[in-house]
Amino acid sequence: MDNPNFKSGFVAIVGRPNVGKSTFLNRVVGQKVAIMSDKAQTTRNKIQGVYTTDDAQIVFIDTPGVHKPKDQLGNFMVDSALSTLKEVDAILFMVNATERRGAGDNFIIDQLKKVDQPIYLIINKIDQVTPDDLLSVIEQYKDALPFKEVFPISALEGNNVPQMVESLVGELPNGPQYYPEDQITDHPERFVISELIREKVFQLTRQEIPTSTAVFVERIKNENDILNVQATIIVERDGQKAIVIGKGGSMLKKIGTLARKDIENLTGNKIYLELWVKVQPKWRDKQSLLQSYGYRKDNY
Repeated sequence: MDNPNFKSGFVAIVGRPNVGKSTFLNRVVGQKVAIMSDKAQTTRNKIQGVYTTDDAQIVFIDTPGVHKPKDQLGNFMVDSALSTLKEVDAILFMVNATERRGAGDNFIIDQLKKVDQPIYLIINKIDQVTPDDLLSVIEQYKDALPFKEVFPISALEGNNVPQMVESLVGELPNGPQYYPEDQITDHPERFVISELIREKVFQLTRQEIPTSTAVFVERIKNENDILNVQATIIVERDGQKAIVIGKGGSMLKKIGTLARKDIENLTGNKIYLELWVKVQPKWRDKQSLLQSYGYRKDNY
């Protein structure tokens, strides 16, 4: 790379569950790298999305929503989010324009007071509120931290997102291009495939099933230009297994069909996807199972 003025850096996105961090990341990168759902705790690992132009590269790190942990998986998610803060060049603190500042936001603010990196307040979902509502939200946060800038955006509609990214680039140091220009995430294919399958479980099932679910990709093999993927959906109880499979396998087939389309879009390959469902009681509180399903502290 010959551009001596090339700018680059790492930017963390933090916020309560369900404020739109994954929607924002997918919007900026231009392709789905983080799974989306209206249910809390959708993102469990740190997801890196890479934004590249001729003049700059930003590696965005979408962290799990910070919440009060109820089990070992919850502890992992919060530790994962907070460990990111001191390792980046800037932090985007994202809040929901449709909700009042709450205890979860205050907890994150207390953590952000411990870091020296510039912090941007990103008020998301402005497409769902009036200008007066927005002023009220800004008022609630303006004195909480010495914010570098405040950006009201709609990650879903794209409002103000390009301007926000442009401002962010302007503040980054000169640096190298860390990833090739066509690379949009640093996660291995196996991880992204498991996340896309898990997203479909989130979208199609209700109650406690999404948060009780993990996906483990057993095998990926390329045979005659068709990617054969075998994966297991992990649940905690027999009743959950019955729901995920559905009557005559109908739910599992629906999950597989939707996931296969997303995986084909991501990889550019034809996909043959085989799914199984396995019961693993209380896996969220068993360290060895958390590690085998990809929730390892050495990931961060």
